[in-house]
Amino acid sequence: MRNTCLMLVALVLGGFIFYTSATGPFDSLVHRSVFLALVIGLGLLSFPLGAGKSWRPVGIVIDLLLAAGAITACLYVTVKSEEILTTLPWATTQDMLLAGILVVSILEVARRAIGWIFPALVALGIAYALFGNHLSGPLSHRGFDTAFVTETIFLGDLGVWGMLLGVAATTIAAFVLFGSLLLHTGGGQTFIDLSMRIGGRSQGGAAKIATVASSLFAMVSGSAVANVATTGNFTIPMMKRLKYPAAFAGGVESVASTGGQIAPPILGAAAFIMAEILGISYVTIALAALLPAVLFYIAVFFTIHLVAVRRSLPLVPEADLPRWPDVLQFKRIIPILAALGGLFGGVLQGYSIQYSAFLGIALLLVSYVTFGVLDRMPPRKMVRMLMTGLEDAGKGMVIIGVLLAGAQILVAMLNMTGIGVTLSTLVVSFAGEQLFLVALIVAGICLIMGMGIPTTAAYVLVAAVLAPALTRMGVEPLVAHLFVFYFATISVITPPVCIAVFVAAGIAQAGWLQVAGHAVRLGATTYIIPFLILAYPALIGMGDAWDITVAALRALAFVLAFAGVLGGARLTGRRLLDAAILSTVGVLAVLPGAAPGLVGVIGLFALYGWAWNVARRNQLQGASS
Repeated sequence: MRNTCLMLVALVLGGFIFYTSATGPFDSLVHRSVFLALVIGLGLLSFPLGAGKSWRPVGIVIDLLLAAGAITACLYVTVKSEEILTTLPWATTQDMLLAGILVVSILEVARRAIGWIFPALVALGIAYALFGNHLSGPLSHRGFDTAFVTETIFLGDLGVWGMLLGVAATTIAAFVLFGSLLLHTGGGQTFIDLSMRIGGRSQGGAAKIATVASSLFAMVSGSAVANVATTGNFTIPMMKRLKYPAAFAGGVESVASTGGQIAPPILGAAAFIMAEILGISYVTIALAALLPAVLFYIAVFFTIHLVAVRRSLPLVPEADLPRWPDVLQFKRIIPILAALGGLFGGVLQGYSIQYSAFLGIALLLVSYVTFGVLDRMPPRKMVRMLMTGLEDAGKGMVIIGVLLAGAQILVAMLNMTGIGVTLSTLVVSFAGEQLFLVALIVAGICLIMGMGIPTTAAYVLVAAVLAPALTRMGVEPLVAHLFVFYFATISVITPPVCIAVFVAAGIAQAGWLQVAGHAVRLGATTYIIPFLILAYPALIGMGDAWDITVAALRALAFVLAFAGVLGGARLTGRRLLDAAILSTVGVLAVLPGAAPGLVGVIGLFALYGWAWNVARRNQLQGASS
């Protein structure tokens, strides 16, 4: 019964998103309240209280009460949307009751979906708004009563119905649906097969397969943790089967899945929110993130290669790899190309992001069904795969929907109380107006605030509280937001609360601390790239072609040198000396001034060229003897 209801609600939610992506959203409060009602209903069905426990009947009653209360609150706003927007009504006792039930429902679904940390933060924000006037010092505020807090949260478009939920209900929802259908109509297996062919026959091929496959999945899935759980069940056992250390296999998967969150097209869904906050186009943000993402994956690939060579990790047997003709069959490639063509074609034509996603979904479905009919696939199987895609999309939208609804409540409380401005002022004052020290403090706080929270919600929190500290120092807003976004993202692999690592460690059956150690080492460049962006904004396209080229070469030399140190690159054969040489040329590459930069870049590539020639000559001599 529950599964049938879940499927029906997921189908209604998917149809709602598909229809509104094609025709445009309804009036803001109507669209957002209907979306949230469906999301909460689906969330309570997807994560039932007390499932498998003896007290499940009590859980059913609680779920029914939460669903009835939350849906009533949402429909109340749907019906009274015009009155709310035009008259800004005073909060009545009924309004307070409905707002309370809605907030509790949002936080309870979020708790079931991702854990208690995020709901606790939102609850703390509400408590601070209500009782913060009793504090002393800079954290105190003038005080707000329950009626005013209710009006802010529930009876307007600044609280739960604000911009974040609007982005979730339109752009992000369309992309989640697009990505889920793409993966479940054969795209997921094609991504894995392509990854196997691309990386399988090189040294450390299994780890490289994990990197490519996880990055492809994560670019469209929007969740590092979900991606680890999906691709990790394939890549980690494969690495272990080839005698890779279990902890290393888990670390590779954690890093690769996290890297997809900083790579276009969706940046863990944060790109769309960043576009709304900064008032710039999504395309601008996607292009800005492209070069840093390329640098990240070059560094990860190179580090994996060096570790594989040093440890003599085996290649993937040819018999285990799919054949190129099988991978590149028309029936497998055309639906993916049609989907991506519709999406990017729509963007280039200037259509809205959600309408572009609709075009991609429509072309994907047409091509998938066409090839299914030609291939004589049973209609029931096609429908089942589409239903599975819709169900997974629904679960993904539950997490994003309740997270952003909760985050919007927290942001509204931060703005109402002024705590965000207060904290950014305190950070700048403590650092004494020194940009590097401010950035270092902001990075540390971002890592702490992002722990245990998915990428999108983590970005929203740090953007509201910490990005202003950087912009107050004269940093460009896009640079500041990408800086805090990177550190909020990599919190999922940073101990002690590294949720992506926990999932990978469970699959690998290895100690999470050992997995975290490998993850931090393999992904260490992610901690450096934000500072490179801060020093060289041309890395995100702020400058002319010459500035971008110079910045790219400097950054490339640095990350390759850094990866060489972490991966144990062999130059002289003495580990400490090799690390010292690489560190020196890497630092020179990014120092201000043309001379040290030129020495660093040329020196780095000359060193690696020389080392490659020596290794190749030794290999040829060994083969001839």
